[in-house]
Amino acid sequence: MREGAAPGETGAAVELEMPAATAGGTGQSPPRADGPAKVAGLAGYPADRIPTDALWAFAVFTDQPHARLRRLDLAPAQRAPGVVAVLGSADVPCNEYGLTKFDQPVFIGLGHTGRSSVPCDVSRWEADHLALIVAESLDEARAAAAAIEVEWEPLPVVADLDSALAPDAPLVHPYEDIGSNLYESMRTRKGDLDAGWAAAAVTVEATYEVPYQEHAYLQPEAGTSWVDAEGIINVEIAGQWVHEDREQIAHALDLPEDRIRVRYPAIGGAFGGREDTSMQIVLALAAQRLAERGIDRTVAMQWSREESIVGHHKRHRGRIWARWGADRDGRITAAQAEAWLDAGSYNYTSNKVMGNLHLGLGGPYELPNAAIDTHVVYTNATPGGAFRGFGAPQAAFAVECQVNKLAEALGMDPVDIRRVNTLREGSPSIAHTPMPAGVTMPEVIEACAHAAAQPAGSGSASLESDASSSGLDDPMPDGPALFSPFVSLPARHSSLRRGSGFACAFKNVGFSFGFPERCEATIVLHGEPGDDMPASVELAHAGADVGQGAHTAFLQMAAEATGVDPSRVVGRFSDTGTSGDSGSASASRLTWMAGNSILGAAEEAEKAWREGVRPAIGHFRFTPPPTTELDPETGEGTPNFTYGYVAQHVELTVDVDTGHIRIDRVISANDVGRAINPRFVVGQIEGAVAQAHGHVLSEYLRSRDGRLLNPRFSTYLIPGVGDIPVTTESVVLELADPLGPFGARGMAEMGVIPYAPAVAAALADATGVWMDDFPLTPERVWAALKSARDNG
Repeated sequence: MREGAAPGETGAAVELEMPAATAGGTGQSPPRADGPAKVAGLAGYPADRIPTDALWAFAVFTDQPHARLRRLDLAPAQRAPGVVAVLGSADVPCNEYGLTKFDQPVFIGLGHTGRSSVPCDVSRWEADHLALIVAESLDEARAAAAAIEVEWEPLPVVADLDSALAPDAPLVHPYEDIGSNLYESMRTRKGDLDAGWAAAAVTVEATYEVPYQEHAYLQPEAGTSWVDAEGIINVEIAGQWVHEDREQIAHALDLPEDRIRVRYPAIGGAFGGREDTSMQIVLALAAQRLAERGIDRTVAMQWSREESIVGHHKRHRGRIWARWGADRDGRITAAQAEAWLDAGSYNYTSNKVMGNLHLGLGGPYELPNAAIDTHVVYTNATPGGAFRGFGAPQAAFAVECQVNKLAEALGMDPVDIRRVNTLREGSPSIAHTPMPAGVTMPEVIEACAHAAAQPAGSGSASLESDASSSGLDDPMPDGPALFSPFVSLPARHSSLRRGSGFACAFKNVGFSFGFPERCEATIVLHGEPGDDMPASVELAHAGADVGQGAHTAFLQMAAEATGVDPSRVVGRFSDTGTSGDSGSASASRLTWMAGNSILGAAEEAEKAWREGVRPAIGHFRFTPPPTTELDPETGEGTPNFTYGYVAQHVELTVDVDTGHIRIDRVISANDVGRAINPRFVVGQIEGAVAQAHGHVLSEYLRSRDGRLLNPRFSTYLIPGVGDIPVTTESVVLELADPLGPFGARGMAEMGVIPYAPAVAAALADATGVWMDDFPLTPERVWAALKSARDNG
């Protein structure tokens, strides 16, 4: 390896094998294959793998939510001490990118767009890139940024949904010729809504506001890039889909994809936040331009936490109006909703998140009569994009609050109203067509309700986790409570109220609406001629392990599929140079899709083995049943090929004098089809609950005039170990998915989806006050309770 090369240059980014004598087929919980290196601090994350002689790149943000560039002189920065290169829009052959729509310039610049149709002279977001400075050190690169001479013409800032939808609002993307900031919509019309209202004994109507959420993954963005001896541009970074990253880089640099290699080392979390590109394109561009000048050195980048929070997308904020009706028996007769997502300055995946939101606004219920409209809207605020749940949590907050309010209006148990209306096997979906086989929402609801009736921690299904304590053993302490801004409660029992809430949800597994879903795997069986069984197995797969344990699960599935001892299976992962396209680590799809691809590759390799081929190689590209887009007028279609199902019960204590809430108990019932690694399943559920807990109770990301006001963890409060629910019980059902590998069903996102409405219902049960927005911080809860008291 040449001096200065990235450490991963000589092979795949991640190579893993199980420890010797590991029993680890499917359904077992062997230790993580990457666990020892991670707990010992030896695992190489992107920032750990930067060579000592690397050049450092610094991305200069425009710091302009909406402004036209009038003058730009990069030459003073070029002359600054230690600077090797300053790159801008003129250096990018195709100055555009975007995961689902090319609407964002790589750099803001004057006049030059290359092959791009996207005007690049307007900054639409405070984190748009103005230039990339490459220097001998990061400090020198940052210092040189101050030398750039730039003049801006301020433009009206479209700060939020209200300003974006106002009459005569300034257009964020006027070149798109759509005449509005509302740029895409979906529509569903089912049954006879008038007849549904006529049949309703009660109706409930409300407008719900849903907030941003920051991904808060452990490691901020970092990466390296270099050009190897064959002229291949290598990019090593953390992401969620190496082949999509490669495609985005190739498009912007106007290069064939085989000129680019992308690989992921260890990844410090993602949750959707690494689905869109951050520094992939500019890193590759820097390495290419330096190599053209004869500079053969690795280029490195690393964002601070504040740069990370400002510079990548968030969970969408939005607004949902809903009106639902039900008859005396609790059967839902009509459902109407209209929703708006704030896409921010660029689309990212907003049009796809809208699709999930749209389907979710029907909830996991049989709705005979429905009218649903969903929209995405450009603003100059931080872009919205992929985040665990992908639109489903926003939809569930509105839908499940509506169902709980219907139950309250009817004097009906919240579980009973769901028993009446839940989707079942063969039920028609909100998209008019039958649900895919394997609907288990009724069983999940029953399992959650049964567990809720048992003493805390007793469990009630095939698997359950140990209760996790937040450090408050007594839900109503006699002495001073431990200090925490989230859970501390005073000793005045007279001000404490208890309540419980219930919610359920479903979500797609895999990509939707006609997207060409696929996943590839390669298996190589090694042995001697005449051997009955392979001596060892190699698995090559591009799927990303973003911390969830995917690579260990892949090894388990490969062992099961080939019948080889898990300790004799080695995997090479997350590298476009060694693996076919896996698709993204998103949409709760990776275990489901990867498992099916591994099964197919194992079958192909076994055919070669039986024919005497050594080594026996099997490559397989798995494609699930096709999906379709929805009819633009009726919403009819086949949007997904399978779903995951979840229900949650929440118990809380609230201090009505201060607004402090403590979550005493959470039961999360999930159907996982088949638990490939039961310990990982429970970890996913508990992690999802903790992440949703922060979103609902404490994480308040504030924006004004297109700027984030609190891009740091000192003021954006993610929960610590002392702030999570006192007890979390995971109820895991294994009701096989008919199409899932070994019966497995995707479940990674499900635990975040119904948490907010379950907490809102528990708060209403405790106080009689419904809060239709969150986070439920103490001051917001106190204000809502005071307003309710004042208005009598």
